[in-house]
Parts: sequence; structure tokens; C-alpha cells
Amino acid sequence: MPSGSDTTAASAAGGRPAERPGTPDGTQPPRSLQKEEEGGTGTGAADAGPATVQHPSEPAEDGAPASRQGRLRRLNGLIRRETPRTAAAAAAGVALALAFPPYGLWPLSILAVTALSLLTRGRTVRQGAWTGFAFGWPFFTVLLKWLHVVGWDAVLGLAFLESLFVLLLGAALAVTSRLPLWPLWGACLWVAEEWARDRTPFGGFPWGRIAFANTGSPYTPLAALGGAPLVTFAAALTGTALAGAALALWGLRRKVQSERVTDPDSSTPVPAGVRSYADLVPLLGSLTLAVAVTGAGYAVPVPTAADDTADIAVVQGDVQQPGMEFLGRPMKILNNHVDATLDLARKVKAGKVKQPELVIWPENSSDLDPYRWPEAGDRIDQAAKAIGVPILVGALVDHPSREGYVKNQGIVWDPKKGPGASYTKQHPVPFGEYVPFRDELSKVITRLQRIPRDFWPGDRTGVLQTGPARLGDVICFEVAYDEIPRDTVNAGARALVVQTNNATYGRTGQPEQQLVMSKLRAVEHGRAVVTAAPSGISAVVAPDGTIQQRTQEFERDVLTATLPLRDDTTLADRVGAAPEWLLAMVGVLSCAAAWFAGRSRSVRQAQQTRHVRQKQEGQQ
Repeated sequence: MPSGSDTTAASAAGGRPAERPGTPDGTQPPRSLQKEEEGGTGTGAADAGPATVQHPSEPAEDGAPASRQGRLRRLNGLIRRETPRTAAAAAAGVALALAFPPYGLWPLSILAVTALSLLTRGRTVRQGAWTGFAFGWPFFTVLLKWLHVVGWDAVLGLAFLESLFVLLLGAALAVTSRLPLWPLWGACLWVAEEWARDRTPFGGFPWGRIAFANTGSPYTPLAALGGAPLVTFAAALTGTALAGAALALWGLRRKVQSERVTDPDSSTPVPAGVRSYADLVPLLGSLTLAVAVTGAGYAVPVPTAADDTADIAVVQGDVQQPGMEFLGRPMKILNNHVDATLDLARKVKAGKVKQPELVIWPENSSDLDPYRWPEAGDRIDQAAKAIGVPILVGALVDHPSREGYVKNQGIVWDPKKGPGASYTKQHPVPFGEYVPFRDELSKVITRLQRIPRDFWPGDRTGVLQTGPARLGDVICFEVAYDEIPRDTVNAGARALVVQTNNATYGRTGQPEQQLVMSKLRAVEHGRAVVTAAPSGISAVVAPDGTIQQRTQEFERDVLTATLPLRDDTTLADRVGAAPEWLLAMVGVLSCAAAWFAGRSRSVRQAQQTRHVRQKQEGQQ
């Protein structure tokens, strides 16, 4: 049997590799058999003689067990090989976080997808999973750093949990990277990852969706066709297509450098790689796909024509202080909003401001239950009578029949009739508004005792007739979940209101991250969206996603605007979650196809190995 050096020399000389025993035709046996013939190391060592197999229990010359030495060598080799890739994945994860507010560098979301696609290309499942985790944990740590007001352990813990989904994404990208049309399957897998993360555990956590980084990009209008999942798919497909272009360009460059020929009609050497236009097809095809997907959004009309209008006022009363103790003294936040509304009423009476037809207060604008505390109800009634129009009030209300539970509600408070129709938040935030496994976890995590009562979820959409406007009420984090705004619009809402309270996370970037969700929902549903927050950011967003007005954080302010009311629904409203399910299932099925293809390949290789061994044994 020729040594590894003989084979290498023959190859370098341009000839065929030396024939191995049992392969008279000169073809190479399977890699597993090659490693056995080369002494079992798989490194192509030049030892011509048979390999000596050392029993793991036999000591090596230095006295250490051979198996331990082998493990250490493999570990050191793994670290040397994977450290650059891991660092690159972490950098790409940080880049993706910078695509979101408060930074808002949306092109980085495309490049981050490109980077992860390249880093997982052709890798094993374990390598892809590790690369995905190395990408995901830094991404979520930077994105969710606003949670540090609760504690850095909360930041790192939630980031770790969410990065497990990206770990699975990395493994899936590695598996499907061997399939034809792999950029398409990769983009579908991004949708599948978000689909899973939006739903589990404890109802999911949709923060960090690629669509939310692209609320002011060319992909934004696609939300009117297929919602946030279609925006994610388009942005991810652009990124994977650019990865395909990068690989095609690299392959072309290697081909050009590996072989140079001389044109018969010229003495000038010509690179072999550009002799045929076919060599450029993968590169040009990938670039064309990226450009086409990016430009597709410009062809999508975003409906904005109003069927009616309503004059509104949005009151931001401010809070006593930012952070976990924003509530301050009882009645403080309520009095702030009452006083701001009374000031508005005086300006209206003086002719300085146009009379609104309805007033919107934020979530928790009444920090006491107005049904149980007469002084709270009296103050709200005073404000409503002064302004003379209904007020949409945010309040925490004790559950009427379940002791220890509260409801997070939006209440229509009429100046003549008092409190009327209400909406109860359907999706309370786990560990923020209720504690899963309270009895067990509260003993271990004493911080959870700050949440003395659990919020009771509502079971109906928040369509409320508020003065002349039929508004769809969405409370705080509910704006991040696709189904709640969509169901509200399909139930007849002509505009959306997001009552929120971000005082805990003021000046951390979290209010900006939530505001861009309102921008995307406006385009997705063709509705104006009003965001009302006690400490900011309050804003009025037009149906095309542009911010018409906004406040600063921790300032008392009142926004007045003419709100467009619309009846038509978008295609995204009509098709619902179908695009997301379709794209996610395509991604999952691509993984299954890659797995079956890999199994078939392994079976063929095993059969070939057995065949070669049988031929060798027959010759012996």
C-alpha cells in the first residue's frame, strides 16, 4: 500500500492517485475505509506499515492513558478550529441586535442572516447548533439589556432561554445547507424559529423578530400581504441569497486562481474560470434574487384612504419616577392624568385647542381600582365631565369573583354615564403580570414576591365604541403578538390603540422597540395606531406606518390629532396566519428532506464500504 505522502505527491504532480488494494480501477474507497488503511488516524500519515492499535487502558510513554491524550488533542483541535467561527457568530448576533431600536440599523439584520448562513454552511448538526447558540445568546443579551432594571440575571437568563431557539435554527441551517435551493429553505427556517418562539414557553416571547427590525425598510409594505412573517421571510431570503452570492463569488475566485490557460488567439493568459458564462449563473442568480426580493415591497400598495375621521387627544401624564418603583404614592399617576386633562379642557374652552371627540389615557393611568376606590372614580369622572367626551382609561381592576386576581383593563368612561364597556388584556406577561408555578418558584426566587397578585386573562377582543370611533384596544406587549391585533381588526376595529406602560424601562431603549411594532401593525392592517404611555413614548402612527406625532419620555404632554378611520381590511387580515404556517412548515419539511437524504447517503456509503472489504477479503 502506498503511503499518504506518495499519494499526495502523485496528486500534486497532476497524475492520478496511486491505486489502493481492492480498487483495481483506481477509484477511491469510502472515507471511512481510507482512514482505516491510513492507520486509523484519518490524517493521511505516511506510515506504510500496518497501524498499531493501542488499547485505551495501556499507558502511553509519558504515563498518561492514551484515551485521555486523544481526548485532549481532539479538544484542543476543536477549540482552535471553532474559536474564530464562534467569535464571528457572536459578532453577527450583536450586529443583529444593532438592527433594532434604539440603534435602528436595519441593513445589519440582512447581513447578520448572511453571516449565520455562511457560518453554518456545510457544518454538522452539532457544529451548526453551537454556532446558532453563539449567535443567539449575544443577540438577545444586547437586545434585552433593558431588563437590567429587574436584574442582569434576568437579562442573561431570558437571553439564554431564547437563544435555545436559535440553537435549533443553527442546526437546521447546517442540515439544509446541503440541499438544492438552500437559501430558500434557510429563509423559511427563520420564520419557523420565530413561529416557535412566539408560542412557547408560557405563551411565547416575540421580541427580536426580524420583521420588527424592518419597520422602515423596503420590506415593510409586504406586511400588508402576509403580516410580520412575510417581512421576516423576505428579509431573511435576501440575507441567504447574499450568502449564496458570496459562496458563488468565492468559488469563482478559487477557480480562476487554480487554473490559467492561454487563449489560442492571444499570448495573454486568460483565467479559466471566466471562459463560460455558465460559471457566472450562480452568482448572478443569487444577486438577482436578493435585488428582486428587496424591490418587491415597492410594488405593494399600502392603503391609507380614510372612510371617516375622529379628533382625538392622547394624554401622557408622566410618573413620579422611572424604574420598578414608578407607581410612587397612591393616586399620583391618576392625578397626573386628571390634571393634564383638565388643562386640556381649559385650552379647549379658551379656543387654543380644537375640541376632541375622545380622549385616550394609557395603561395603568388609574393606579387604583376605580370601582372599589370612590376617590379614584370621582377623579376620572371629574376629568371626563370637564372635557365633555368619553375617556379610554387604563386601570387595574380586582377580579369580581376570584380572590387574589386582578384584570388589566381599558375602560370607556362616559362624561354622563360613567364607566361602560371595557377590554381585559388577553395575554398577561409571565413573570411580569403573573408567576407560573408561583408556590414553588417564589420560595427560590424571592424577587417574584414583588408580584403579589396574578393578572386574569381576558377572552374577548378589545373592540370598543369610544365616542364616534370604533377602536381596537391592545394593551402593552400584546402588540407583539400577531393574532391579537389581527383578530381585533377583523372584529371591526377602525383604528388601533395600544395602551402601554413602559415606565419601568424608561430610557433603556425598550419603549422605542415597542413603538416600531406599532408602525408595523399600522401597515399590516391598514389602520392608524395610537400608542398611549404614562411616561412615553406616546405616538400617533398613520396607516402607512409613518409617525405623525410622538412625545418624549418622562414629560407631561398631550397630543391632538385627526385620526383616520378605515373599514377595508388588508390581504394580511384576510389570510390570517396561513403564510406563517406555510413558510414554517416548508422549513420543517426541508429539514426532514435533508435528514432522509443524509440517511440514504449513509446507507449507500456503508454498502460501498462492505463491498470494498469483501473484495479485499476475497483477494487475500
